[in-house]
Amino acid sequence: MKYYLDITLLPDAEANLGFLWYKVFQQVHIALVDNKVADNESAIALAIVGYGDRTFPLGNKLRLLAANEHSLVKLRIAGWLNRLSDYCHISSIKTVPTGIKQHARFNRKNVQSIEKKARRRAIHLGKPYHEVLAFLVAEGKSEKCKLPFILLESQDTKKRATQGVSCHFQLFIEQTLGDEPISGKFDCYGLSKIATVPWF
Repeated sequence: MKYYLDITLLPDAEANLGFLWYKVFQQVHIALVDNKVADNESAIALAIVGYGDRTFPLGNKLRLLAANEHSLVKLRIAGWLNRLSDYCHISSIKTVPTGIKQHARFNRKNVQSIEKKARRRAIHLGKPYHEVLAFLVAEGKSEKCKLPFILLESQDTKKRATQGVSCHFQLFIEQTLGDEPISGKFDCYGLSKIATVPWF
């Protein structure tokens, strides 16, 4: 990744950071889907600059990175965020600084609720749901995930929302830091299970 741009979220009394992450990230995701290079594959990666911030766990800035400047220009992110222009600042495209010593992987972490785990396990084991749920609670499996998350709206599920299916979900994001860059593919959220981005 050699080029980047930053999107800084600007909350106010009417729109807090959680709401802005929801709105901005939803648009970024749709833009990445619209510009994908293969099935669920993006040429653009995402970094959450303020990851782990004490005030708000995701901070107020997300960074889009690409191997070439053309990918970021072609994305035209300002157009996707036009309706939110009062609530975010988009920097110009810049070159990633040289001599980066740290690299970060931002990866989607699948987290199931304890109730969902209990239902699946009860079916798999052929045991009553309440027994499996009690066992998981006793084992300490009921603790909530402490990773930061972004509330999103699934466009596929939204089509079935009239059937009583919720189209909102929590996208939990895990950050891992390392000394060496690792190449790989990024999904249409700009996240990867393997690949890293320069961390600066």
